[in-house]
Amino acid sequence: MTDTSTDEDKDPDIELFVKAGSDGESIGNCPFSQRLFMILWLKGVVFNVTTVDLKRKPADLHNLAPGTHPPFLTFQGEVLTDVNKIEEYLEEMLAPPKYPKLAAKNRESNTAGNDIFARFSAYVKNTRTEKNKALEQSLNKALAKLDEYLISPLPEELQVRHHGGDGESTRKYLDGDELTLADCNLLPKLHVVKVVAKKYRNYDIPSEFRGVWRYLGNAYNRDEFTNTCAADIEIELAYKDVAKRLGK
Repeated sequence: MTDTSTDEDKDPDIELFVKAGSDGESIGNCPFSQRLFMILWLKGVVFNVTTVDLKRKPADLHNLAPGTHPPFLTFQGEVLTDVNKIEEYLEEMLAPPKYPKLAAKNRESNTAGNDIFARFSAYVKNTRTEKNKALEQSLNKALAKLDEYLISPLPEELQVRHHGGDGESTRKYLDGDELTLADCNLLPKLHVVKVVAKKYRNYDIPSEFRGVWRYLGNAYNRDEFTNTCAADIEIELAYKDVAKRLGK
């Protein structure tokens, strides 16, 4: 019996290298690694994942991507190291009809929440008690802006009235009911904010941000998110020396 499949039918040879956790094997805390992991999973392509222990980086990886920290990726033998360029490359190379398009339709979805992580970093790295309240308010302001975007109907929702009777959007994710590249970028960072701010500042994302909580809840119901995410303890460990104690 002859093999009638062609090379075009086969998935490309892809290997993703991500940061390892504290045990050197499990997935470590790295929103950029998770971003690429989610994209490949959503594309439905067959790929391999290798966790890289930064304390004992193997010599062959030094040769493969010298001076580069994970994440990086090999695609048909070609080494790609820039996360934004990898995203563009995967969207171009893994395209319809075989693979789904993941780009957001609405440009605003790509920038929603883009200032949250920087404000969170300033908040958890601060050591001065007198600055804590202002930095927390700054984080809340950025989260409020994201919440507003998530509860405001998208243009296509307004056309088909796919929102609640009170005019709020009922969509699951940034750009609709399907995960897009925008979500792969934002969700890993948003989860880190939730875990780390609770651990080191006893901060909870305010309950009135219903859109944000709905968004996170929908993400936690997806294997593409939960199975590519580091355990909470790994995320907390990664920030042990970064999150500073507030002074007396």
